[in-house]
Amino acid sequence: MKSHDVRIWGIRKRPTKKPSYDVRWKVGDRKFSDTFRTKALADNFRAKLLRAAQAGEEFDTETGVPDSMAPAKPSLSWYDFARRYTAMKWPHAAPNSRDSINETMTLVTTELLGQRPGRPADDVLRRALRGWAFVVQAEGDEVEPPVELANALRWVDKASLPLATLKEPVDIRRILDSLKLTLSGASAAAETVRRKRAVLFNALAYAVEIGELSENPIKAVKWKLPKITKEVDRRVVVNPQQARELLAAVSYVGGYKRARGRRLVAMFACMYFGGLRPAEAVALRRQDCNLPDKGWGSLILEKSRPTVGKRWTGTGSVHDHRGLKNRPVNETRVIPIPPRLGRILRSHIATFGTAEDGRLFFNERGGVVASTTYWRVWDEARRLAFTPEQAASPLAGRPYDLRHAALSSWLNAGVDPTEVAERAGNSVEVLLSRYAKCLDGRQDIANRRIAVLLGEDGDQVDEED
Repeated sequence: MKSHDVRIWGIRKRPTKKPSYDVRWKVGDRKFSDTFRTKALADNFRAKLLRAAQAGEEFDTETGVPDSMAPAKPSLSWYDFARRYTAMKWPHAAPNSRDSINETMTLVTTELLGQRPGRPADDVLRRALRGWAFVVQAEGDEVEPPVELANALRWVDKASLPLATLKEPVDIRRILDSLKLTLSGASAAAETVRRKRAVLFNALAYAVEIGELSENPIKAVKWKLPKITKEVDRRVVVNPQQARELLAAVSYVGGYKRARGRRLVAMFACMYFGGLRPAEAVALRRQDCNLPDKGWGSLILEKSRPTVGKRWTGTGSVHDHRGLKNRPVNETRVIPIPPRLGRILRSHIATFGTAEDGRLFFNERGGVVASTTYWRVWDEARRLAFTPEQAASPLAGRPYDLRHAALSSWLNAGVDPTEVAERAGNSVEVLLSRYAKCLDGRQDIANRRIAVLLGEDGDQVDEED
């Protein structure tokens, strides 16, 4: 509690062998005193009490002093703060968010280490921070780090600079600039920089929340984020003929007996004919499919199974088990699928069956298809289906590019953008901004309309100019 009821008495000398001097005062009903070796020190302390009382400051009834005289709270080190922030965010963060928090805290920690003897090698520091310091282990499953990494963490604990270091604009700018580089020193992707900066901003906002900083220091620095290219590169988009050739090539990967590629033909077909994201296709179950013998069918999407790593899921699985992107939990998305995809899926089910939980796509042991698995198959299929020049180009460089081909082809076919956005699980604004460069023929249409407006033949040149 705080009180203005303050009474300050004169200094009292203690008659001891080594004289000392007491300053006594009262706040409310509580009496306080402090002892000093010299009268000058006692006078100085008493004068501060008097000035605070005369200025109308409130005195704390527990400590006996106003806020202006309260001992400064020692600043947390950056390392201690980063661990506290990670522990706060971890329980409610998605696996990918946990990875981002870990990555950003590791990077900033390495930038905020003082000059102290015995610094571990950079790779040891990174393994210690990335693998142990900023990973919250489940209660009861805690595992101690190897001796080398434990020693590295003890060194970090002693060498870490104070969190208050980031109050200085030059230091926060140095940290922000470090976000722009990869471990090799190359420029980091714009999306990566933005993601790390967002984590750091949120962390420093938490520092303000718990009283460690008075304001978020990032706000005081004029630092530009790199621009992100949101539009899809039209060079990655395959045409229908190329898509068919790629799907055929996938079936040859791994040979007929092992069926490494044949297991994934239908999954890639879902991305191209249905516009599914890879993680949505991986999670597709038999009960989600309406596959009539004739005509159009449909897929009801409810789950997504992105690959994120055991360290971040906390379940021992490398795959997260979550709802659809940008949608509330348990909300579904219905996608009509053409007869061709229906035939491909029926054939896949007849050949390979389903996993125990009904998933259509699984590895030889029944597990979830890993992203590394379908990426390797995709890389081999591209080399089989494309010429060397095409294989070296961006054309369908990633499995995700099949989804890009699907959505852009639907838009080019004249399908209403609202319907395409609904099937894709995007907003209309995002859809049109991403695929603006992939819409063929729009420039010719615009030219013809302008020519009509001007009353000219579009093939003629105005010679008067």
